[in-house]
Amino acid sequence: MQILPDALPPLLSDAIEASARGDVELALKLFAQATEVPETAAWAHFLMGSEFAALGRMEEAEAGFSSAVLLAPRLEVARYQLGLLQFSSGRVPAALLTWQPLAEGAPDTAFCQWINGFSALARDEFDVARNYFQAGLQLNTDIPPMSADIQRVIAEIDKLLASATAMPIGDSDLPSEATEAGAEHVLLSNYHTQGSLH
Repeated sequence: MQILPDALPPLLSDAIEASARGDVELALKLFAQATEVPETAAWAHFLMGSEFAALGRMEEAEAGFSSAVLLAPRLEVARYQLGLLQFSSGRVPAALLTWQPLAEGAPDTAFCQWINGFSALARDEFDVARNYFQAGLQLNTDIPPMSADIQRVIAEIDKLLASATAMPIGDSDLPSEATEAGAEHVLLSNYHTQGSLH
């Protein structure tokens, strides 16, 4: 998985540096300028979307990720992030559609494993989902913030599984209200826990 181009153009490099030192206004201004340059437009939209996501501005984040995917359909990290945003806001069918090219790609990628995990999660198959998420963690050596997000999802799954095993004998299943509440909590784990990807 590649999070950034091998050689960053000066405009994108300056924008990332501005973001790293907390100058969000300058970073967004430079990302916006970079979207006007065809060679950097897709990456700039993606990075601007990441900046908005870190700020909790989800509509603008989704617009950035969507623009990146439209300009560069093979920009896998943008496609994954767009699907994750859709999934975390409860739009599971939209997320699965966005992720379809990644899910149909090589199975030995973190993205493919994590998408399989989210698909299982949507079906309340928590053990299956956990296994896929763990497999993806083993494959992701490039983007630590994404692994951190998945580890938080796994922690929520573990809480649900622990609640299920702690039920008194004779109550093999969680009460439906508890199951729905727990699943919703995992499904809707939001971007506000995620730092910037760059």
